[in-house]
Order: sequence, then structure tokens, then C-alpha cells
Amino acid sequence: MRTSSTFSVLFWIYIQREKGGEAPIYVRISLDNKKLNISLKRKIAIELWDSKRQRSTGVDAFDLELNEFLDHEYSMLFQYYQELRIEGKVRSLENIKKKYFGETEKLYSLEDIFEYHNTTCFSKLRPNTRRLYNTSQNYIRKFIKQEFGRKDYYLQELDYNFVLKFENFLRILKPKHYQKNLQHNAVMKHIQRLKKMISLAYRMEWIDENPFLKFQSTLEAREREFLSSEDLRKIEDKDLELERLERVRDLFVFSCYTGISYGDLNLLKPENLTIGINGKLWIVTRRMKNGNSVKVPLLRKAVSIIEKYKNDISCQVNDSLLPVISNQKVNQYLKEIAIACEVKKHVTFHLARHTFAATVALSNGMPIETVSKILGHKNFLLPRSMQRLWREN
Repeated sequence: MRTSSTFSVLFWIYIQREKGGEAPIYVRISLDNKKLNISLKRKIAIELWDSKRQRSTGVDAFDLELNEFLDHEYSMLFQYYQELRIEGKVRSLENIKKKYFGETEKLYSLEDIFEYHNTTCFSKLRPNTRRLYNTSQNYIRKFIKQEFGRKDYYLQELDYNFVLKFENFLRILKPKHYQKNLQHNAVMKHIQRLKKMISLAYRMEWIDENPFLKFQSTLEAREREFLSSEDLRKIEDKDLELERLERVRDLFVFSCYTGISYGDLNLLKPENLTIGINGKLWIVTRRMKNGNSVKVPLLRKAVSIIEKYKNDISCQVNDSLLPVISNQKVNQYLKEIAIACEVKKHVTFHLARHTFAATVALSNGMPIETVSKILGHKNFLLPRSMQRLWREN
């Protein structure tokens, strides 16, 4: 849907301010049922003013020059209106007035705040968060093009209705890589990122009002899935003929036995290994997400995977503890592995952390407080389903 607006120009005389038989001439510009009067600093004899033609009926040089002046002002006001449209700026009576008096000022757009945010804030964000911001920004661009037929949108134009329409756009969107509608929480996350950027613009006084003040974003609590002991054993024991699948399986299983996330796993180096006070191998690192210290005692299965790749060429080249594989490839190959192992659950790498907490750590008798520390959580909080398992055991 494209928005349309009505614009008109009307010349009139202010008879109530008549002096000596003359009245000042004003121009009234109207835009979408809003009106603004501007004094033209000209006067005319009341009896010479034709209200229908909005011009002087006089024939002397003064009246002819006045009519030419009014013709010129009429054309210029329409030109200013068109210029705002062409420049992609806010078409408002105030901006037309500013152009008329040569007082145009910088109007910031969504692209301006995207650029500012990405330049000043990206260094503080982890790579995956930057990627998500880029995705949200591209969705906003697509929405503006589809809804308004434009490449950009000015911050002063933003209102509560814009936010509601963007939410609806996201709910019916089917990204090519996703092949289905975005879920509620994904929609809310994209809106939250837009809200953070617009709030940044508001704090810098790029806009007068924050359109998100009335909008409440809510996330739905979801139970975390994890693999059962049987499903994990299927994946561990499966004879995979392709090396790429075997490597991904090993990384996934290592995470199942340590609780280390995909991003942190890629950063592990041989120096992260240490001997604990119990004489066994530990991994000591920090979570990339929040910087929290993580100390993980290595179970026998995790140690065997480290030994397997100790002399691996790619690990030596990258100075990494384990092979480094892109997140996209990892999750793509995990789907193949799940099918080959006849595991019915939606297996992603993040599922490994939940499996560690609910299946592996539980079977090894770890206290729930210890598991929370190993996972690198800032707050002591695990999903209800996992807490229930601990209570039952």
C-alpha cells in the first residue's frame, strides 16, 4: 500500500486587518487537512481583489507585477512540495515553510541511524549479534519499499502506526532461508532491535518523540528441547561415511559433554587446557557472549575427541583445539546426521548445551549450581523442564 497526500495553495486577503482601504495578502497552504497561513508582506485595495481568481483585477503596473508575484509564489510552493517528495524528506507544512524562508535543516532518516549505530555500536557487539542487526535492518528496508514505495524513511515520520505495520509485515514474512513465517519471539526481537536504534536517535535529539513509548514487546516462554540419552548414543555410535559429517558430529558431541557453545568452541586453543586439582583435564575459558569465566571438567568422551584431533592439520594451521567449521554448515550437516541417526528432534548446535545440562550432567551427578556455572550463565536460572529433572532425581 502506498500513501497519498493532498496539497493545495490559496491566496486570500485579511480583511479584519484592513487599513486605509487596503488589506494584507496571505497564502494558505493545505496538506492532508492541515493548514498553514503565511504573510506575503504585500497589500492590495480591497475593491481590487478577486477572491475567486485570487488575483488583482487592476490593470496598472503595480497590479500586473503583483499578479506575476502571486503566480511565482504559487509555482514555488508547489515546487518545494515536490522537492521534499523527490528528496525523500518529510512532506509537512513546517518543512514547506522552512524551504520557503530558506530555513531547511538536517532531517535524519532510518539509514542515518543505521549507519551511526553500526559505526559506533558494532565494536561492542559479538559477531552473531551484528549479523542479527543487519538482518533486522534489511527487513526494515524491505518493509519501507513494499509499504511506501521508498528507499528510506525519515525519523520525524515515524509513529505508532509505523511500528504496528512493521510488526504485521514481519508476521506474514517468509524468509527464503527459513521457508515459513517468523515465530512470535523472532518478530519481537526484530522490533526490539529497531526500538533500540530509534531510542538511540531520540537520546541524541534526532527526533522529538519516541514512537515506541506505547508499544509493548512480549516474549513467549518456551521449553528448551534436549536429546535423551538414547538419541545422544545414536549420534555417538553412528558410523558416518563422510568426513564432513564425522567432524561436525564430533564437535556436537563435544559440546554435549562440556556445555560449550558453538561460538566459544571455535575460539578454544590448546592453551585453554589445564590440569585441575583433581589431576584431570579441564577447559578454562570465557564466554564470548558475556565475558563470564567458564571452567569445565572434561569427561572421558570429551577427552577422546580432543585426542582425535590433536595432530589434525587444520587445527594446527588455525591453532585451534578442534576443527573450525562455519555455523551455517554445522547446522546444515546436523540435519543430515539427525536423519541418518533416525533422531526425530530438530537438531541444531545449540541443542548440545541443553543436552549437556539435562542429560549428560544429570547422569554424572553434577549439582544444578555447578551446571549453571559451567554454562557461563550470569544468573542462576535453568529451564523449568531441566529443573524438574533434577528434582525428580
